[in-house]
Amino acid sequence: MSSLTPTRLASALSRRDLLAGLAVAAVSGSQATAADPIKRPGSPRFQLGLAAYGFRKFFPWMKGKPQQPAEASKALTISSFIDLAADLGCDGAELTAYFFDPATSSDDLLALRRQAYLRGVAICGTAVGNRFTLPAGPALDAEIADVKTWIDHTAMLGSSHLRVFAGTAAKELSEEEAFRQCAASLEVCCDYAASKGVMLGLENHGGIVATADGLLKLVEAVKSPWLGVNLDSGNFRTADPYADLARCAPYAVNVQYKVEIQRGSREAPKEPADAARVVRILRDAGYQGFLTLEYEAAEDPFEAVPRHLDELREACGPLLS
Repeated sequence: MSSLTPTRLASALSRRDLLAGLAVAAVSGSQATAADPIKRPGSPRFQLGLAAYGFRKFFPWMKGKPQQPAEASKALTISSFIDLAADLGCDGAELTAYFFDPATSSDDLLALRRQAYLRGVAICGTAVGNRFTLPAGPALDAEIADVKTWIDHTAMLGSSHLRVFAGTAAKELSEEEAFRQCAASLEVCCDYAASKGVMLGLENHGGIVATADGLLKLVEAVKSPWLGVNLDSGNFRTADPYADLARCAPYAVNVQYKVEIQRGSREAPKEPADAARVVRILRDAGYQGFLTLEYEAAEDPFEAVPRHLDELREACGPLLS
């Protein structure tokens, strides 16, 4: 297996594949309604996860480049983060691509899979930071190749979920052109993910999916059973973020819980999130799956995360499986 440095191969997406995908997206993208909600038999139930991103300042790697951990005594590796998630009583550990040593090998990934199993922790997902709102060409090909690489890594780690982004429209593209590029790229990646048994979770992460309308329109355009919503509770910066969460929750294949929300914009004051309200939204949507704490507030995560995990446990109550 190659290293985790993004493989920039122009062959990742042939022009024929791209044009075919664009044709599909152009037809389905005109529909503003969402795809059918996920139908899950049985009662809602959650598992508690912990995202590595909450400890982003303590890893020695950031997006392929070395960084100095915030405090040497608290420095983490991917392996020690898995132990931390287990020690905090979490059911799952979410591993972000940014923090992996670029020299990580297949054997290293399998060792992490073994470690997580022996610690009784699922690798509940991985996360990559891609951008699909680019013109056709080598840059977009490289983004698709990187996502495919992380689909392979996700499967090797024994996980079935990879978080992906859409992106902000490139300056040379209109919003609609960027939408079509993104939809076509997701089609290609979903086809590949299906062959590996990996769900792709499209996060509401600004750009063309900053709103519930934009997010659900894109999910509808792709029309793949291997694409769902990676619902981030803190990323709708609208007048009523909870209403937007409720609209998108029926399509969620993974949920990341933030301890703060902002109403209206990134400049709006931050306010504490209502964990009980988020849990009710997920319960009412019939959600079954991981509810993962992704901590981004200012307090030291080693101090704050255990407290917020307890708050989530209390809010979930018997819904935790």
